[in-house]
Amino acid sequence: MTRVTAYTDGAARGNPDGPGGYGAVLIYVDSKGSVHEREFSGGYKQTTNNRMELMGAIIALESLKKPCMVDLHSDSSYVIKAFNEGWLENWQRNGWKNSKKEPVKNKALWFRLLEAAKPHRINWIWVKGHAGDEYNERCDALATSAADAPEADLLSDDGEGDLRV
Repeated sequence: MTRVTAYTDGAARGNPDGPGGYGAVLIYVDSKGSVHEREFSGGYKQTTNNRMELMGAIIALESLKKPCMVDLHSDSSYVIKAFNEGWLENWQRNGWKNSKKEPVKNKALWFRLLEAAKPHRINWIWVKGHAGDEYNERCDALATSAADAPEADLLSDDGEGDLRV
């Protein structure tokens, strides 16, 4: 399996329900030792930080053309703990209810992330945000730039994982 390193981040202004964006960087070293990087970003008129954190991971994984071993780095405890601490298994077992017996937020995006993750072997790695990590800082810049883009260039986020122009 091909090994890929992914960094992802999300940002929202006026969280919740302000403009937001996500950023992702994929890094791959080919058999000749050449490093390849690819960046992704997108913005939304109204969204939340957690939704953008999810979108960063989703876009990174959906962009992979074949099954890979992925080291996915994120500064989002929300995303990383969901996988590493069993939150997702508990939510599924409890009918997509959280520990307070309330419906899990962002369910459609969690479904999309789970689907995007299926073909891959993923190590979910938490990285401290705004602590000088080169790729985390780059993702943050991509996400905030997308959040701050002119309104006409932003998509609307319907709150259920669908995008509208």
